[in-house]
Amino acid sequence: MKNSNRDLLVLVKDAYTNQEAMQYELQQLNTLLGDFETLESFCLAHEVFDLQKYRILTKKAQLQKIIEKDTLKPFVFICNKN
Repeated sequence: MKNSNRDLLVLVKDAYTNQEAMQYELQQLNTLLGDFETLESFCLAHEVFDLQKYRILTKKAQLQKIIEKDTLKPFVFICNKN
């Protein structure tokens, strides 16, 4: 398993958790986050409002094209569907 380069803040109720149990929890969290942090899941959870052309973009190819740009055009917004 590759080690992920991220900072995680994990709060536990039991202050006496041993190091082995904590490592196992971190491995499980990294596995879950690796599964969910994909372009596919990002495109399912977001949409783009293009107020210049009065469009809402929801297709994966359209979103990927906009996400890959360094800067967005004015009045183009990436919004979470929640």
